[in-house]
Amino acid sequence: MADTLIFVVTCADENADKAIIPFALGNSALAMDAEAIIILQSTGVFLGKKDYARHVNAPGFPPLQQLMEIFKEEGGKVYACEPCIRSRNINHEDLLDYIEIVSGPTLVDNYLEAKNVIVY
Repeated sequence: MADTLIFVVTCADENADKAIIPFALGNSALAMDAEAIIILQSTGVFLGKKDYARHVNAPGFPPLQQLMEIFKEEGGKVYACEPCIRSRNINHEDLLDYIEIVSGPTLVDNYLEAKNVIVY
């Protein structure tokens, strides 16, 4: 994972630019042949819900839904924190099909192996 960047998203529509920037940067990383992983934690897990992203926009950025689709198509990985979704009563069926639910040990393993971890 030497060329892996992890972006941790802890916001949703309450702070749209902080929700969007990690996906914009993740797409840039993928375009530069680096591996990019987005981890949704705290209220950021709402971004993984079906149809949620289509309402998240910030001035100067493409729509979040568009950025997420590009990220998926280019091979980016998106993980959702299992305790975070559980505490917000989000079911697996509520999430986009490419969102992988992970718990603490998996997250820590990824953080330890990544070149950089950036939190928004």
